[in-house]
Amino acid sequence: MNKIQIIKAQISDSINTKHAVLEMLTPNIAAAADLLIDCLQQGHKVLCCGNGGSASDAQHFAAEFLGRYVRNRQSLPAIALNTDTSTITAIANDFGFSQVFAKQIQALGQAGDVLLAISTSGNSENICTAIQAAKQAQMKIIALTGNSGGKITALLGADDVNICIPSTTTSRIQESHILVLHCLCEVVDESLLG
Repeated sequence: MNKIQIIKAQISDSINTKHAVLEMLTPNIAAAADLLIDCLQQGHKVLCCGNGGSASDAQHFAAEFLGRYVRNRQSLPAIALNTDTSTITAIANDFGFSQVFAKQIQALGQAGDVLLAISTSGNSENICTAIQAAKQAQMKIIALTGNSGGKITALLGADDVNICIPSTTTSRIQESHILVLHCLCEVVDESLLG
């Protein structure tokens, strides 16, 4: 394939994945928005985490809440657990990388909070451990996954939401995760601002 064909194939694949998200996952996205709205209206916060590109997505989401998405509004409480390098490296050094988010959740998470856990594979050990810590803290979980949802699927309860992108391609999953996060921001803002 030449450059033009490669680019067109990438864009077409992205469009097809997003169309599948539209057809299959709209109810899950709405359920996740309901969890966030309830959490915020009850005076609780959102803790977010991910690795690599998913860490960027977690940080991006927290920034949209703390600053603004589109319209000016009061800041919303959200913390990206993957941004504090001193904390992450200290926990990883002393307890292992699988604990870098769980230890923070044990300190910061409270009943009624929401954990936004992002893993394209659904198998990231530190994300699975974070979900277990959040469950112990009586938090609700919104998981953004891909493939088949991986190990995360088995960790979720009836009150949690898994938004599993129907793709096995990491880049397509990540692109769709950003779209989902923006949808959540839009619905939350609409609910709070009217």
